[in-house]
Amino acid sequence: GFFGIDFVQSLIIRPTGDVWSGEDDEEGNEVLLREEDARTVPCGQALDCSVPSPPIVTSQKLFHEKTVIVTTEEDEEIIKSVVAGALPSYSLESKLGDCKRAAAIRREALQRLTGRSLSGLPLDGFDYESILGQCCEMPVGYVQIPVGIAGPLLLNGREYSVPMATTEGCLVASTNRGCKAIHLSGGATSILLKDGMTRAPVVRFSTAKRAAELKFYLEDPENFDTFAVVFNRSSRFGRLQSIKCAIAGKNLYLRFTCSTGDAMGMNMVSKGVQNVLDFLQTDFPDMDVIGISGNFCSDKKPAAVNWIEGRGKSVVCEAIIEGDVVRKVLKTSVESLVELNMLKNLTGSAMAGALGGFNAHASNIVTAIYIATGQDPAQNVESSHCITMMEAVNDGKDLHISVTMPSVEVIDCVPFWLS
Repeated sequence: GFFGIDFVQSLIIRPTGDVWSGEDDEEGNEVLLREEDARTVPCGQALDCSVPSPPIVTSQKLFHEKTVIVTTEEDEEIIKSVVAGALPSYSLESKLGDCKRAAAIRREALQRLTGRSLSGLPLDGFDYESILGQCCEMPVGYVQIPVGIAGPLLLNGREYSVPMATTEGCLVASTNRGCKAIHLSGGATSILLKDGMTRAPVVRFSTAKRAAELKFYLEDPENFDTFAVVFNRSSRFGRLQSIKCAIAGKNLYLRFTCSTGDAMGMNMVSKGVQNVLDFLQTDFPDMDVIGISGNFCSDKKPAAVNWIEGRGKSVVCEAIIEGDVVRKVLKTSVESLVELNMLKNLTGSAMAGALGGFNAHASNIVTAIYIATGQDPAQNVESSHCITMMEAVNDGKDLHISVTMPSVEVIDCVPFWLS
């Protein structure tokens, strides 16, 4: 109830099986999505649903005052050593050979050091061995995020169920409503415009003249094949696509773009870039490599270079939503949507000086899908760059809507829990 699961489920379950119903059913009339973003109030309060939600229980404290009970003298001695600083917390896994025990001891030591209880953070029920040396060092527990399913989304003639991990009320439900509108109107079409991950090292010379010489050398089309051979040695899948340079005084930023197969590919690109840098040292021994990434890539930061040039997968997706569907499913009119999109998503975003933010809340959906499918949620920054366009078509009866997203950074995979 707190996460609005009952509400979400009532919209996901369709009485007609795998095909959306076009009827303006009673439930559709009663369920209104009042707010685009319900994060400012508890989820249950943001919903006006025919199915009542359980009352929300509020608390003044984040966690209960219950603490982890240590049952052995050996564990107690280890905890005291961690608290005293004699035993590094990061070494517990290797010292004990038991990842869960290490997490429990680290957790208890943290509680004693901070005087705060972590009893509200789950410890049991997680495989800590699976993350050892892979991700999330020094664990003390884990968090749970509910996963909802929107769809089916009819895209390029195929139906997809869309997993979304979120604690925001109405997000899955509103996405689900959009899927329904698209499905009833014949589906959406997507086109992959570009597919290339980037990495941009920064190098420095003693003079701007030498930096410019390397820029001209790298951008000379006659030299590209040589660089491609050197770059491609590091991977069976990585293939160099382009090199573009930007100069700032005697500093040069080299933006390499390469195809990466099914991988998201930043490590793949970094290895290829290192090959080229090593190769360049022969002709440019005075080149000082400052960093393998100089932020001209640009990763996990809003940047005009990604908005203009693209990074990862550049896509455009469109659909024509029939006028009847706009009225019955979306509860509005074509004219109103077109006007709102212009004044909010386009003009309003321009007034705010938005960079890639010409949309209502693309970041919401991107982040929820990223978390549910094991992507890097930090990359929602550039992956959410999106411009939404709306136009009345067919003599004003129907709505043409499109989203253009130039820098979706994603690995092509099936979530482990679906395998």
